[in-house]
Amino acid sequence: MNASALSALPLRVDCLRKSYAGSVVVDDLSFALEPGVCFGLLGPNGAGKTTTLKLCLGLAKPDAGVIVLAGEPIPVRAQAARARVGVVPQFDNLDPDFTVAENLIVFGRYFGLAGAAIEARIPWLLEFSGLARKRDARISTLSGGMKRRLTLARALVNDPDIVFLDEPTTGLDPQARRLIWERLKQLKHKGKTLLLTTHFMEEAERLCDTLMIVDQGRKISGGSPRALIERHIEPQVVEVCDETPGSLAGLMADSGLAGHGLRVEESGGTVFLHGASGVVQPFAARLAAIPGLRTVHRAANLEDVFIRLTGRELRD
Repeated sequence: MNASALSALPLRVDCLRKSYAGSVVVDDLSFALEPGVCFGLLGPNGAGKTTTLKLCLGLAKPDAGVIVLAGEPIPVRAQAARARVGVVPQFDNLDPDFTVAENLIVFGRYFGLAGAAIEARIPWLLEFSGLARKRDARISTLSGGMKRRLTLARALVNDPDIVFLDEPTTGLDPQARRLIWERLKQLKHKGKTLLLTTHFMEEAERLCDTLMIVDQGRKISGGSPRALIERHIEPQVVEVCDETPGSLAGLMADSGLAGHGLRVEESGGTVFLHGASGVVQPFAARLAAIPGLRTVHRAANLEDVFIRLTGRELRD
């Protein structure tokens, strides 16, 4: 890619590093976002995702590396770059003293937008977020899903070219989550570029064109969701759950799993059998007939990849 093409990218990051109190949080990360795509930044808690977003927005200063956001060098020209960026933070920070519309108006003024320009955008923003009937509602009267949708609408008040979304659907019920997915897809169709962090692998698989998985601040893999699944995991999975205490005891020995081309993992009372379809299918049928066990036979997904690459241990 030539220099002019690189400068036209919504975001380019090269060899980014950041440490706090002697601990490396972001370790030599490099990535670039193409216009009109959704780029997913995935990783367990403490992997450096939120710090990476702060660095890209100029809210923290890197120890080393190059960041170019909306054609502007970061952090030197961060304020100019942020004029073309929308941000959905991890936690809602709406002003409880204002109505829904007033939150949008006040936020628009931060970008130097004229009152008439903000007012002209409000109907579309409220319709887009499913809040057309809540224009004059106080924030305290909104549900969690409504607040999250308003935070998304607020991020669009300046008609940004790129939108940063830090775990945008955490804490939402399935209906609210799916509505936000639909709205994010609409943004992509309008040519907006999205940078998404999420712990919901289904969300990443549905929305993201390309992904980067990080752990302990370093990139461990990247590519499209389908490419990651094909590269890192067997195509079929059988989950075997212990519905009757003790039913899983001796499963491997009793069912003859060893030596049949299956990769076997156990976590939290569930055994996971990974393998090719022709290998997995006979064992799935055999295990389904064992009393006290519940089996689910499915295609491998992004969550299987994430667990394999980052481990099953709990992260705090």
